[in-house]
Amino acid sequence: MHSPHDPYVRVRDAREHNLRGVDVDIPRDTVAVFTGVSGSGKSSLAFGTVYAEAQRRYFESVAPYARRLIHQVGAPKVGEITGLPPAVSLQQRRTAPTSRSSVGTVTNLSNSLRMLFSRAGDYPPGAPRLDSDAFSPNTAAGACPECHGLGRVHRTTEELLVPDPSLSIRDGAIAAWPGAWQGKNLRDVLDALGYDVDRPWRELPAEQREWILFTDEQPVVTVHPVREAGRIQRPYQGTYTSARRYVLKTFSDTRSATLRAKAERFLTSEPCPVCGGGRLRPEALAVTVGGRTVAELAALPLTELAGALPTDGETARVLTADLTARIAPVVELGLGYLSLDRPTPTLSAGELQRLRLATQLRSGLFGVVYVLDEPSAGLHPADTEALLTVLERLKAAGNSVFVVEHHLAVMRGADWIVDVGPQAGEHGGRVLYSGPVDGLAGVADSATARHLFDRSPAPVRTPRTPRGSVTVGPVVRHNLRGVTARFPLGALTAVTGVSGSGKSTLIGEITEELPGVGRLVSVDQRPIGRTPRSNLATYTGLFDVVRKVFAATDEARERGYGVGRFSFNVSGGRCETCQGEGFVSVELLFLPSTYTPCPDCGGARYNPPTLEVAYRGRNIAEVLDLTVEGAAEFFADTPAVARSLAALLDVGLGYLRLGQPATELSGGEAQRIKLASELQRGRRGHTLYLLDEPTTGLHPADVEVLMRQLHGLVDAGHTVVVVEHDMTVVAGADHVIDLGPGGGEAGGRIVAEGSPAEVARADGSATARYLAEALHGGGRR
Repeated sequence: MHSPHDPYVRVRDAREHNLRGVDVDIPRDTVAVFTGVSGSGKSSLAFGTVYAEAQRRYFESVAPYARRLIHQVGAPKVGEITGLPPAVSLQQRRTAPTSRSSVGTVTNLSNSLRMLFSRAGDYPPGAPRLDSDAFSPNTAAGACPECHGLGRVHRTTEELLVPDPSLSIRDGAIAAWPGAWQGKNLRDVLDALGYDVDRPWRELPAEQREWILFTDEQPVVTVHPVREAGRIQRPYQGTYTSARRYVLKTFSDTRSATLRAKAERFLTSEPCPVCGGGRLRPEALAVTVGGRTVAELAALPLTELAGALPTDGETARVLTADLTARIAPVVELGLGYLSLDRPTPTLSAGELQRLRLATQLRSGLFGVVYVLDEPSAGLHPADTEALLTVLERLKAAGNSVFVVEHHLAVMRGADWIVDVGPQAGEHGGRVLYSGPVDGLAGVADSATARHLFDRSPAPVRTPRTPRGSVTVGPVVRHNLRGVTARFPLGALTAVTGVSGSGKSTLIGEITEELPGVGRLVSVDQRPIGRTPRSNLATYTGLFDVVRKVFAATDEARERGYGVGRFSFNVSGGRCETCQGEGFVSVELLFLPSTYTPCPDCGGARYNPPTLEVAYRGRNIAEVLDLTVEGAAEFFADTPAVARSLAALLDVGLGYLRLGQPATELSGGEAQRIKLASELQRGRRGHTLYLLDEPTTGLHPADVEVLMRQLHGLVDAGHTVVVVEHDMTVVAGADHVIDLGPGGGEAGGRIVAEGSPAEVARADGSATARYLAEALHGGGRR
């Protein structure tokens, strides 16, 4: 029996995901790092077990009615955990925030700034004092009525909607209209309304062109379709929608990224003519503080904002002191280049998590466990030192800090390390070591130890000779002011620089239209699917081939089963009780909803007749349950399947199951699946690959695997451009473009470019010192 003052969090028999009955003790009031190769089980231990149990215990104390309103993660599979304080989780959410979410709303700084304007602002003579809500573009009281608080309006013109006026409407003059039946329907409705759809657009009277493109009317008319041989077409009631109305509705309502992108081609975005981009009503924009409106202050970088706040008068002094104190930790974490009005969707996952971390620093909580998911993600080595200081401050305030992390500098700065492994998936799930950092050196099975204590120089390699270059720019966007960059073809280029220096903005300007690019493939970390129905096999196209293999068996042919029979997404072969999900949700009212295997199929997803069809002794559900590694042996002599599986093995994903839902995959895993999907395709001429921080979420051992693939692509004649902070990756590049010298307004310039050795010697570069360490044996950052 442990005393209530036991200084350890003691976990016994943890079985979440791939954990194999793990027992581990972690001291409280320390910075403890959980590490291990991708898929080893470290997140299952830190988040899936420790944090999930702390949250479950907290909810036990909440009134049952209130519990129904809160999303609960459910009880983890664990024997017991003792010595566990309340926990706060800061995960890297991969969901897309809305455009109304901003730096100010995430940090609550906007609330303080609005209060300052409400209570201590300079109002026009005779104007009534406004409530703080009137200074928010996200409330009915504050939002500009013209742009609804967005600051910009979307408009369209005849030139955009009709790019070729020599065409007739029937020949497709109105490019913005949809294709297929929907477009034909709109043409037939116009014809029925009496408009000449066979005359060149430019010959139509101006008032007709105006009405066809811009009317808000939606007349309904009887359409008599032109008869086609062999088809019976009856008259129907058709509704007319103008081109502008169609484009705006598609842009605002569609969930299809492709349709939205198409609609966007026919729109221009410009500052709102009423509020001038200020997003607020005129009465709110008439109030100033220090001669500036709330919109002007919200647009300043946080470092400037802190110095632009007033200190005259008691109310202003108190509110300014609060704002300044809240801004300080954000600046300390290297985010001073951000402004309050910067939309959250434009931030990286690492920036967003550090903003939430800065907010926690101000909360003054004591005695809690902070569970952090890779706080160093997206951090330049120069900013990592500030992060370590912040983690130490959280600890000094009387808290425990548990960090899931791959960054070696964060590991070296920790008090305690828990190494999970030795490998991924079913080959992992064990705690190899739990103790002070130095003790890990003696653990033979640890992939982490091999990298953590290796101080050897980077292997010497001669940069490849490029066969030309792609020129981008001059780029004037965000903080880039007329930057021109050259990316060598047939080489690996690393784009570096501190957070906010303009790296992602620069590579975002590389398009297929640029001379020399050819085919362009952008591999990002967005999820490969948003529902459990999307999985590894469906995304890579592997499942199509597997279903064909099953449909070609003698048993399937005898029964008349086609390829569709072996899909769990359509009726026919799937289990209809769970509709192919494999599980059913059980509502427990006051307890978290629980998912249980489907009572009819037992989680197999298919109905019994489908499962009777076997290929080499396994049914379709058993094949989906194979790992990539196991499936590679099973399908060794089926070339189309083997090629896909080999590509997945090459990027280090052998531990994933074929049917593993997309929702269970990390951003790094999603990115490598996309890369594998690309690698399995036949080579089709020169391709330029763009990767934004591909090593995020990857253990150093996995980075080696990934880099072998990227160098293989370049050796095959392609071009690879990566935005990267990992200095071992940068040291192995052929060409480096370093942006800076700082973030935000202090960045946006190329401060150094050339081979890694040349950039390591550059003056005025924040990257040079760390790159030199990696090249000459200072260890990986």
